[in-house]
Order: sequence, then structure tokens, then C-alpha cells
Amino acid sequence: MDYLQTTNVIKQYAQHLALNNVSIQVPKGTVFGLLGPNGAGKTTLIRIITRITAPDSGEVFIDGRPSKNEDVYNIGYLPEERGLYKKMKVGEQAMYLAQLRGLSKKDAHQQLMMWFQRFDIMSWYNRKVEELSKGMQQKVQFISTVIHNPDLLIFDEPFSGFDPVNAEIVKNEMLRLKDEGKTIILSTHNMESVEALCDNIALINKSQVVLQGKVFDIRKEHRPDIFRFRLRADDFTFEHPAFSVLSKEPYHEYMDVRIKKQTEIENNELAKLIFDHFDVVSYDEELPTMNDIFIRTVTK
Repeated sequence: MDYLQTTNVIKQYAQHLALNNVSIQVPKGTVFGLLGPNGAGKTTLIRIITRITAPDSGEVFIDGRPSKNEDVYNIGYLPEERGLYKKMKVGEQAMYLAQLRGLSKKDAHQQLMMWFQRFDIMSWYNRKVEELSKGMQQKVQFISTVIHNPDLLIFDEPFSGFDPVNAEIVKNEMLRLKDEGKTIILSTHNMESVEALCDNIALINKSQVVLQGKVFDIRKEHRPDIFRFRLRADDFTFEHPAFSVLSKEPYHEYMDVRIKKQTEIENNELAKLIFDHFDVVSYDEELPTMNDIFIRTVTK
């Protein structure tokens, strides 16, 4: 079941068409990657989903019904442009933002204590925001995004400013929130994070959706028909019209060979050709990375 849908959304600013008939489907309880180069229209679409702005035409559906004003209280949005009040104390500001999102003072304090302990930042509670590093401020903003326990979470470049350790902590929190049934939209240029976190993606380029679906299915659809074999052999001199050799490299007592299919031969038939002539230790099919697919799709 889809938790969020946009259908034929169009948005134009003066002479610039920001979104052109954009339709996406975000399944409930998943991490959905909203991808695209700078200026593609991702931020405009997020602003329409969060009702910061309205589409010229098209509709947004939440949980199977048209979106309405009250839905903003059930959305957590971490924008790419960060915005904390630098002179305020961390705890005071987090309390203020939590109450803006509809929590009572008591509930806000209870949730903040839980999250500050989870992120091991209790010692920052009475420090001013300006005293914190960019990454530390990012943790506070992440907490402020999820503090009211919304069903839909939207993170725009959430790992910006994080070192690898803290980026991993936030990734694990996002997966935990997904396991709790939250629906998450992740907008990022970090394709490794997309492969690690996202179940589905939509790629927007020049204001239109040019690719959409499950991450694994998309990688399979774009596979280049390249296979890697590890053999117990001193060399690989076998030739056949069904494949061409891309590379062969010794690896300790083995030989690693990469071959590309050249005919419509089935994968298992290709594997049998090699198995019949060599002692095969292992083999697998290479799948393209999401980074490869991103570049290929937006530049073709």
C-alpha cells in the first residue's frame, strides 16, 4: 500500500517549469529515495508535499486520500538549508521546536530526554547552538525532525556535516524508524546511502520522473551482463562467441576473470561453459551501482 502519492504535479515559476507531470508512489513503511541532479525539482516537490507551496495542477494523496492542511502535523521535515537559532541553548530550542509541532511541554521534555540519551548528547542540553560543530547541530536538527513521532519523515541531505561514525548512527536510526512503520523520503546525492537504505527510488531529471521503482529491480534492469569468475588456473585462454574477456588477473593461487556476454545465451548456460573447462571457486554477476545508473540516466 502506498502511503504517499503525487499525481501529475505541475509547478511553474515565471519562465521556469520546476515540475512537469510528476507522479511518484511511496510505499508505506519504506525508505524512498528522491534523487536527481541539482535543480531537477526535488526540493519543489518536497515543498508541495509539506504544503509549503501548492502545485499549479495535480494532486498529493496521503494514506489514500487528498492531502489537507492538518497533515503537516504528521510530517517531519529536515530541509537541506539548516536553521537553528545560534544564540539559544540547545535544550530550550529543541523544546520550542517540539511544542511548535504540537507536543505539550511535558511530552516534549520526555521525548527530548529519550532522544538526547539515545544520541549521547545530554551534556549539550544547556550549551548554546553556536558552540556546537556542524555535525553536532545536525544531530539536534534530526531530533527536532522526529520528536513529534510523525508517520512521514522527509530528510533532505541528512548526512551533510557528519563524520562516518555519526552518519552510521543516523542511518541506523532511520532504519529503526522504518522498522517502527514510519514512511521515509530520503533526498540525497550519496548513492551509497541510497543502496544501503532505500527500498524504492524516483529519479527526477529536468523536472520529470525519468526512473522509478525498487532499487534491486532497477539495478537488475541496468545490469551490463558482466560476470566475474574465480578459477583454480594459471591462465584463461578459453575463447567462445558467447562472451568476450574483459580482464584476467592472478589472485594468489587463483585467476580472477571478468567476461561479458555477447549473445542471448542464458546465464546458467554461460556459467556451464566455464564450469565445463575450469575448476571454478566462485562466480557472480556484476550489478551496476546506483551511482553508475544515476550518471548514465541523467547524461544519456
